[in-house]
Amino acid sequence: MILSSTVLLLVVVLVAFYYDIRFNIIPNKLIIIGLPLGLINSVLVAGIEGLITSVLGFLISGGIMMILYIFKALAAGDVKLFAVIGAIMGLEFVLYCMMYTILIGGLLAIIILVVTRTFLSRMLVAIQHIWTSFIFKSTEPLKTFKATKATTMPFMVAVLPGALITLYYMYVA
Repeated sequence: MILSSTVLLLVVVLVAFYYDIRFNIIPNKLIIIGLPLGLINSVLVAGIEGLITSVLGFLISGGIMMILYIFKALAAGDVKLFAVIGAIMGLEFVLYCMMYTILIGGLLAIIILVVTRTFLSRMLVAIQHIWTSFIFKSTEPLKTFKATKATTMPFMVAVLPGALITLYYMYVA
């Protein structure tokens, strides 16, 4: 494990966690500082190979998260944060981190829906809208469902444990 990369990752993720929980935003300043530091660190640690891994991590994670952003599954700050995580830690790390984060986020979302007792009603409404769209061959019911207010949570609640689990399994276990 490269200490400088790990420290930089933890600083970026912890600052993002604080801002997301407190203000529901990931500051662009964090992204603007984290991205070049991640690229520079990768070059210093592993030369041109480090730069290639860093750029691939940045581009591929940003692209994958952009798809989730297009479907309104997460906010723009989350996309930019994962691109920075990719720049800091490289492609392999960020792909595992995304996997753990999405699994944790899904589990937390189900827990929130169950605790707030809206899980069953949200699932029934979703099934009704999907069925109506299928029957009438129209996307309007899905657009209506998508426009309804949903229970949300800061994505960093899933990103922080996702990053820590990835660090553990890639470098400790």
